[in-house]
Amino acid sequence: MSMAHHQQPALRRIAGFATADEPLGPFTTYKVGGPALVFATPRTADELQMVAEVVQETGLPVLVVGRGSNLLVADAGFPGIVVSLSAIAEWMQFEGSTVTAGAAVALPVLARHCVAAGLVGFEWAVGVPGSVGGAVRMNAGGHGSDIAASLVGAHVLDLHTALQAWIPVEKLGLQFRSSNLSDQQVVLDAQLQLAIGDVAEAQANLSEIVRWRREHQPGGQNAGSVFVNPIPGELPAAVLVDQLGLRGFRIGGAFVSDKHANFIQATEGATAADVRAVMEHVRAAVKESTGFELRSEVRLVGFANAGVE
Repeated sequence: MSMAHHQQPALRRIAGFATADEPLGPFTTYKVGGPALVFATPRTADELQMVAEVVQETGLPVLVVGRGSNLLVADAGFPGIVVSLSAIAEWMQFEGSTVTAGAAVALPVLARHCVAAGLVGFEWAVGVPGSVGGAVRMNAGGHGSDIAASLVGAHVLDLHTALQAWIPVEKLGLQFRSSNLSDQQVVLDAQLQLAIGDVAEAQANLSEIVRWRREHQPGGQNAGSVFVNPIPGELPAAVLVDQLGLRGFRIGGAFVSDKHANFIQATEGATAADVRAVMEHVRAAVKESTGFELRSEVRLVGFANAGVE
């Protein structure tokens, strides 16, 4: 990938904490996909501010990666600046029943710390392999709850304006697996309001969620549920896929999981194109057979036509 001559001086300013042509596969749970034009890992708030200035000056597209548990990156990669907050946003703070956590904190880690602190209401997150920032952006959830249930608000930095703001939960537009945050808006941290509860009971709840997920969901290279349930709470996408006998359906190195029909697995040697092709095949088959247009829960990055989103 080459960058325009006029962009190079601006990009040189972040060279101390950025790399060129960094493969993005290792930063996602699918482990597939091409490189980022620039991959920045700011180590201070000032360096993050510098990234915002460079985004403004170059006009390059920008993407924030957390744990990569909800991303499918195209084989061609991402022609812009990818930002990781792993160096500055992996902190937690507990005050009474209020919890504040940096955007890079892993949800299962935060869930366990909350329980250890005698707080309940966040146990569901032990089974979600994403980050706090990703959870806010996608209103992550599971096991009958989601982050909207306990979220007070979040600090967000707009990389296009370099302005930081506190956004209360009611202004985030949280809906089922979505929010009104855009790509240039970076969640820096989030505040949760939980309840004081019984530690032993909460620990048992955590263990049960972990056990249930091991029993019902596959491990390996996947991004969890691929499609949003067409009628949440009533009609799961997995049921529609299952009815068509698509478990095990394979294209190249990607296939519909034998264990859960709404999971698409990638094997060693798989490409992002393989995963996308399986998604498209499943969508087309379900549409033709049932009339339901399945919407992707997985974010497609760098694809020319991301109509499956």
